[in-house]
Amino acid sequence: MKISEILSKEFIIAELESTDKESAINELIDLFKNDPRVEDIEKVRYAVLERENIMSTGVGKGFAIPHGKTDSVKEILAAFGRKKEGIDYDALDGNPVNLIFLLVGKETMISAHIKLLSRISRMMNKDDFRIRIMNAETSEEIMNVFLEEEKSYLEI
Repeated sequence: MKISEILSKEFIIAELESTDKESAINELIDLFKNDPRVEDIEKVRYAVLERENIMSTGVGKGFAIPHGKTDSVKEILAAFGRKKEGIDYDALDGNPVNLIFLLVGKETMISAHIKLLSRISRMMNKDDFRIRIMNAETSEEIMNVFLEEEKSYLEI
């Protein structure tokens, strides 16, 4: 499964309004409020925030990957948000987070969920990729950066 199969420009926020971790996560989750693939948005919110309470998903280098699994979604969902000035996210390296990739998986799709988390992490570890995301102006440009980067990955 490719990131481009689960992420679209409609689920990308080029500049998040939120200034703190929980608000930013909620801002991304709220993109799915009227999505027919979501049966219960509050269960999605609970799954993601519960996972975040276990350990911060701010993995370092200005990147976070909040995620959760729930049977309240019909398929794997993704959203992405950027905050140029950064958000205090309690990241593992102690630095602010600028790039947040939300992944919501279905309880029965654990393998695909783990593979997508791995692919997203590999992408975000590349300095030039993060720079291109930060320099993109619009949601469409951010999506194009993901599409271009994904061309260099083997299908998983």
